Amino acid sequence: MRETLEEQLDNILNTLPEIIAALTLLVIFFLIGKIASRGFTKILDSRTSAIKQVRLVKKLIRWGFNLIGFVIALNILGLTQVAASFLAAGGVVAVVLGFAFREIGENLLAGFFLSFSRSFDVGDLIESNGIRGIVKRIEIRDVHIRTADGCDVYIPSATIYKNALHNFTRDGLRRADFTIGIDYGDDLKEAIRVLRAAIDNSNLVLDNPASSIQVSNFTATYVELQVLFWANLFDTNLDLFEIKSRIMDTCHSALSENKFTFSSNVTTAVDMLPVQVKLDNGKDQNSDPSN
Repeated sequence: MRETLEEQLDNILNTLPEIIAALTLLVIFFLIGKIASRGFTKILDSRTSAIKQVRLVKKLIRWGFNLIGFVIALNILGLTQVAASFLAAGGVVAVVLGFAFREIGENLLAGFFLSFSRSFDVGDLIESNGIRGIVKRIEIRDVHIRTADGCDVYIPSATIYKNALHNFTRDGLRRADFTIGIDYGDDLKEAIRVLRAAIDNSNLVLDNPASSIQVSNFTATYVELQVLFWANLFDTNLDLFEIKSRIMDTCHSALSENKFTFSSNVTTAVDMLPVQVKLDNGKDQNSDPSN
């Protein structure tokens, strides 16, 4: 027993430099991972406001450096086969988990890349895969948006990352349009002049890009005019629907003050002529005499 203990002690003393080197290397990689994760976190904090994404990236960086240090330490101790087996087992587990949680992993990876792309932010009006709404929260797995009818929709990050993304409030510029009909007997040039003056006098419409008023259609009962204008949502607290409503009211008042006939008046303006009916012996003159 004594000889066995002495032999084990000698082996420990002989491998003591390797053990010290391995432990030192582990500590160094642990410190490097800690410093690198903090530095990377500061960069992410300046780019995104999503706290969960930042925390996840911080943990992944630290775990990555710790794993590298652990594998190198095993090689220093002469446990190359153990290190290789450890890596092989980890690779097998990663493959199995990758197939089992493919969609979850795809969304996590897409959310990670979306954190750096900065294609949209909280408060932006976006549309992806036919779903439009205001961004309320950006998570690592999905994006929470609220539609115009108040419905909360959670779009997977992979869906947004793989499909075309429409950002309507990236620079605050939005274009709106509406149509209005006037009578064929009205002066088109004068109507366009009145509408343009009404729009130009509004402080909600931008001068550049310029607004546009043009004839869009000839219907059976009226001439249809299309009004297009641009607004900067960053310059006002109103949304695009409120701005459009106010511009439409302004144009309606301008045409009404200048005695133009609107499409609703044209389609319903039917003259009711009086009809005289003569009765003969209590019977209608137009009735069938055979009856």
